[in-house]
Amino acid sequence: MRVSLAIGLPIAVLAMTGLGYELALPSVSNAEGLVAAIVRDHHGELARLPLPTKLAEAVVAVEDEHFYSNVFVNVFDGAGRAALASIGGSRDPGGSTIAQQLAKQLYPHGPSLGGTMKEIGLGVKLSLAYSKPEILEMYLNVIYYGHGYWGDVAAARGYFGTSPDRLTWAEAAMLAGLPQAPSAYDPLHHFALAKERQRHVLSQLVVNHFLTAAQANAASRAPLPLRGAGPVGPHPF
Repeated sequence: MRVSLAIGLPIAVLAMTGLGYELALPSVSNAEGLVAAIVRDHHGELARLPLPTKLAEAVVAVEDEHFYSNVFVNVFDGAGRAALASIGGSRDPGGSTIAQQLAKQLYPHGPSLGGTMKEIGLGVKLSLAYSKPEILEMYLNVIYYGHGYWGDVAAARGYFGTSPDRLTWAEAAMLAGLPQAPSAYDPLHHFALAKERQRHVLSQLVVNHFLTAAQANAASRAPLPLRGAGPVGPHPF
Protein backbone atom coordinates (compact mmCIF):
# COMPACT_ATOMS: atom_id res chain seq x y z
CA MET A 1 0.00 0.00 0.00
CA ARG A 2 2.77 2.44 0.99
CA VAL A 3 4.80 1.50 -2.08
CA SER A 4 1.81 2.11 -4.34
CA LEU A 5 1.20 5.47 -2.68
CA ALA A 6 4.86 6.44 -2.98
CA ILE A 7 4.80 5.71 -6.70
CA GLY A 8 1.32 6.97 -7.45
CA LEU A 9 1.56 10.32 -5.64
CA PRO A 10 4.47 11.74 -7.69
CA ILE A 11 2.77 10.58 -10.91
CA ALA A 12 -0.45 12.29 -9.87
CA VAL A 13 1.43 15.48 -9.01
CA LEU A 14 3.18 15.46 -12.38
CA ALA A 15 -0.11 14.84 -14.17
CA MET A 16 -1.80 17.72 -12.35
CA THR A 17 1.18 20.00 -13.06
CA GLY A 18 1.06 19.08 -16.73
CA LEU A 19 -2.70 19.66 -16.85
CA GLY A 20 -2.28 23.04 -15.22
CA TYR A 21 0.40 24.00 -17.73
CA GLU A 22 -1.84 22.92 -20.62
CA LEU A 23 -4.76 24.96 -19.32
CA ALA A 24 -2.51 28.03 -18.99
CA LEU A 25 -1.54 27.90 -22.66
CA PRO A 26 -3.49 29.89 -25.27
CA SER A 27 -6.52 28.33 -26.93
CA VAL A 28 -5.95 26.72 -30.34
CA SER A 29 -9.52 27.25 -31.50
CA ASN A 30 -8.25 29.93 -33.89
CA ALA A 31 -5.78 27.60 -35.63
CA GLU A 32 -7.71 27.30 -38.89
CA GLY A 33 -8.14 31.09 -39.05
CA LEU A 34 -4.41 31.59 -38.51
CA VAL A 35 -3.66 29.12 -41.30
CA ALA A 36 -5.96 30.99 -43.68
CA ALA A 37 -4.31 34.30 -42.72
CA ILE A 38 -0.80 32.94 -43.38
CA VAL A 39 -1.83 31.62 -46.80
CA ARG A 40 -3.55 34.92 -47.62
CA ASP A 41 -0.54 36.99 -46.49
CA HIS A 42 1.66 35.03 -48.90
CA HIS A 43 -0.84 35.35 -51.77
CA GLY A 44 -1.40 31.61 -51.83
CA GLU A 45 -4.39 29.32 -52.23
CA LEU A 46 -5.80 27.46 -49.26
CA ALA A 47 -5.83 23.70 -49.78
CA ARG A 48 -8.81 21.75 -48.44
CA LEU A 49 -9.46 18.14 -47.54
CA PRO A 50 -9.13 15.45 -48.80
CA LEU A 51 -5.37 15.33 -48.43
CA PRO A 52 -3.09 14.82 -51.45
CA THR A 53 -2.29 11.17 -50.72
CA LYS A 54 1.27 10.86 -52.01
CA LEU A 55 2.51 14.12 -50.51
CA ALA A 56 0.75 13.48 -47.18
CA GLU A 57 2.32 10.02 -46.87
CA ALA A 58 5.76 11.32 -47.86
CA VAL A 59 5.57 14.09 -45.25
CA VAL A 60 4.44 11.70 -42.51
CA ALA A 61 7.18 9.20 -43.40
CA VAL A 62 10.00 11.73 -43.23
CA GLU A 63 8.76 14.18 -40.59
CA ASP A 64 6.71 12.17 -38.09
CA GLU A 65 6.46 8.43 -38.62
CA HIS A 66 4.35 8.04 -35.46
CA PHE A 67 1.85 10.69 -36.58
CA TYR A 68 -1.05 8.23 -36.70
CA SER A 69 -0.21 6.68 -33.32
CA ASN A 70 -2.01 7.49 -30.09
CA VAL A 71 -1.56 11.21 -29.44
CA PHE A 72 0.39 10.66 -26.22
CA VAL A 73 2.75 8.13 -27.81
CA ASN A 74 3.33 10.57 -30.65
CA VAL A 75 3.86 13.54 -28.32
CA PHE A 76 6.20 11.59 -26.00
CA ASP A 77 8.36 10.54 -28.96
CA GLY A 78 8.47 14.05 -30.42
CA ALA A 79 9.13 15.68 -27.06
CA GLY A 80 12.05 13.35 -26.43
CA ARG A 81 13.63 14.15 -29.77
CA ALA A 82 13.05 17.88 -29.32
CA ALA A 83 14.61 17.76 -25.84
CA LEU A 84 17.68 15.92 -27.13
CA ALA A 85 18.05 18.48 -29.92
CA SER A 86 17.76 21.35 -27.43
CA ILE A 87 20.37 19.81 -25.12
CA GLY A 88 22.65 19.30 -28.11
CA GLY A 89 22.33 22.96 -29.08
CA SER A 90 20.35 22.41 -32.29
CA ARG A 91 18.49 25.53 -33.37
CA ASP A 92 15.78 23.46 -35.04
CA PRO A 93 14.80 20.17 -33.40
CA GLY A 94 13.86 18.66 -36.76
CA GLY A 95 12.44 15.65 -34.93
CA SER A 96 9.40 17.51 -33.61
CA THR A 97 6.00 16.04 -34.35
CA ILE A 98 3.92 17.52 -37.16
CA ALA A 99 1.55 19.00 -34.56
CA GLN A 100 4.50 20.65 -32.79
CA GLN A 101 5.82 22.05 -36.06
CA LEU A 102 2.36 23.39 -36.84
CA ALA A 103 2.23 25.02 -33.40
CA LYS A 104 5.61 26.64 -34.08
CA GLN A 105 4.27 28.16 -37.31
CA LEU A 106 0.98 29.38 -35.83
CA TYR A 107 2.20 30.50 -32.40
CA PRO A 108 5.85 31.62 -32.84
CA HIS A 109 8.18 31.61 -29.84
CA GLY A 110 11.83 32.15 -29.09
CA PRO A 111 14.52 29.43 -29.39
CA SER A 112 14.58 28.60 -25.68
CA LEU A 113 13.67 25.63 -23.51
CA GLY A 114 10.54 27.50 -22.42
CA GLY A 115 9.65 28.08 -26.06
CA THR A 116 10.14 24.40 -26.85
CA MET A 117 7.91 23.43 -23.93
CA LYS A 118 5.25 25.82 -25.19
CA GLU A 119 5.53 24.29 -28.68
CA ILE A 120 5.09 20.79 -27.23
CA GLY A 121 2.11 21.86 -25.12
CA LEU A 122 0.38 23.61 -28.00
CA GLY A 123 1.09 20.58 -30.17
CA VAL A 124 -0.80 18.46 -27.63
CA LYS A 125 -3.72 20.90 -27.65
CA LEU A 126 -3.83 20.86 -31.45
CA SER A 127 -3.74 17.05 -31.46
CA LEU A 128 -6.69 16.89 -29.07
CA ALA A 129 -8.72 19.61 -30.79
CA TYR A 130 -8.36 18.56 -34.43
CA SER A 131 -8.38 15.31 -36.38
CA LYS A 132 -5.20 13.92 -37.92
CA PRO A 133 -6.27 14.90 -41.47
CA GLU A 134 -7.09 18.43 -40.28
CA ILE A 135 -3.70 18.85 -38.60
CA LEU A 136 -1.87 17.55 -41.66
CA GLU A 137 -3.96 19.76 -43.95
CA MET A 138 -3.07 22.85 -41.87
CA TYR A 139 0.60 21.85 -41.77
CA LEU A 140 0.80 21.44 -45.55
CA ASN A 141 -0.80 24.85 -45.99
CA VAL A 142 1.66 26.83 -43.84
CA ILE A 143 5.02 25.17 -44.45
CA TYR A 144 7.64 26.99 -46.56
CA TYR A 145 9.08 25.13 -49.56
CA GLY A 146 11.52 27.75 -50.85
CA HIS A 147 11.38 30.20 -53.78
CA GLY A 148 8.57 32.12 -52.09
CA TYR A 149 6.27 29.07 -52.14
CA TRP A 150 4.23 28.85 -48.94
CA GLY A 151 1.98 25.81 -48.78
CA ASP A 152 1.68 22.71 -50.91
CA VAL A 153 -0.54 24.31 -53.56
CA ALA A 154 2.03 27.01 -54.37
CA ALA A 155 4.93 24.55 -54.19
CA ALA A 156 3.33 21.94 -56.48
CA ARG A 157 2.43 24.59 -59.04
CA GLY A 158 5.67 26.51 -58.72
CA TYR A 159 8.06 23.57 -59.03
CA PHE A 160 6.06 21.15 -61.17
CA GLY A 161 3.14 23.05 -62.72
CA THR A 162 0.55 20.76 -61.18
CA SER A 163 -1.75 20.45 -58.18
CA PRO A 164 -0.79 18.59 -54.96
CA ASP A 165 -3.19 15.72 -55.65
CA ARG A 166 -1.59 15.08 -59.07
CA LEU A 167 2.01 14.84 -57.88
CA THR A 168 3.95 11.72 -58.80
CA TRP A 169 5.85 9.84 -56.11
CA ALA A 170 9.07 11.38 -57.40
CA GLU A 171 7.63 14.89 -57.13
CA ALA A 172 5.92 14.29 -53.78
CA ALA A 173 9.14 12.93 -52.25
CA MET A 174 11.08 15.93 -53.55
CA LEU A 175 8.59 18.41 -52.04
CA ALA A 176 8.34 16.54 -48.74
CA GLY A 177 12.09 16.85 -48.28
CA LEU A 178 12.28 20.62 -48.78
CA PRO A 179 10.80 22.15 -45.58
CA GLN A 180 13.68 20.96 -43.37
CA ALA A 181 16.10 23.25 -45.26
CA PRO A 182 14.47 24.97 -48.27
CA SER A 183 17.62 26.84 -49.34
CA ALA A 184 20.07 23.97 -48.89
CA TYR A 185 17.80 21.50 -50.70
CA ASP A 186 16.66 23.95 -53.39
CA PRO A 187 16.24 21.65 -56.42
CA LEU A 188 16.82 24.48 -58.91
CA HIS A 189 20.18 25.50 -57.44
CA HIS A 190 21.38 22.46 -55.47
CA PHE A 191 19.94 19.54 -57.39
CA ALA A 192 22.42 16.93 -56.11
CA LEU A 193 21.55 17.71 -52.49
CA ALA A 194 17.84 17.82 -53.35
CA LYS A 195 18.11 14.34 -54.91
CA GLU A 196 19.93 13.05 -51.86
CA ARG A 197 17.13 14.36 -49.69
CA GLN A 198 14.51 12.91 -52.04
CA ARG A 199 16.15 9.49 -51.77
CA HIS A 200 16.01 9.76 -47.98
CA VAL A 201 12.28 10.50 -48.14
CA LEU A 202 11.75 7.53 -50.46
CA SER A 203 13.71 5.26 -48.12
CA GLN A 204 11.48 6.38 -45.24
CA LEU A 205 8.42 5.62 -47.33
CA VAL A 206 9.76 2.08 -47.71
CA VAL A 207 10.59 1.75 -43.99
CA ASN A 208 7.07 2.87 -43.09
CA HIS A 209 5.44 0.54 -45.63
CA PHE A 210 3.96 3.21 -47.88
CA LEU A 211 6.10 2.00 -50.83
CA THR A 212 7.97 -1.13 -51.80
CA ALA A 213 11.69 -0.91 -52.54
CA ALA A 214 10.91 -1.42 -56.23
CA GLN A 215 8.44 1.48 -56.22
CA ALA A 216 10.97 3.70 -54.46
CA ASN A 217 13.62 2.80 -57.02
CA ALA A 218 11.24 3.64 -59.85
CA ALA A 219 10.35 6.99 -58.24
CA SER A 220 14.00 7.87 -57.75
CA ARG A 221 14.75 7.17 -61.42
CA ALA A 222 11.73 9.08 -62.71
CA PRO A 223 12.38 12.44 -64.44
CA LEU A 224 11.54 15.58 -62.48
CA PRO A 225 9.90 18.22 -64.72
CA LEU A 226 11.12 21.15 -62.62
CA ARG A 227 9.84 24.41 -64.03
CA GLY A 228 12.64 26.68 -65.18
CA ALA A 229 15.08 23.79 -65.25
CA GLY A 230 13.60 21.33 -67.75
CA PRO A 231 13.08 17.65 -66.96
CA VAL A 232 15.90 16.35 -64.77
CA GLY A 233 16.79 12.70 -64.36
CA PRO A 234 17.04 9.80 -64.18
CA HIS A 235 19.13 9.24 -61.07
CA PRO A 236 19.76 5.89 -59.32
CA PHE A 237 18.08 5.30 -55.94
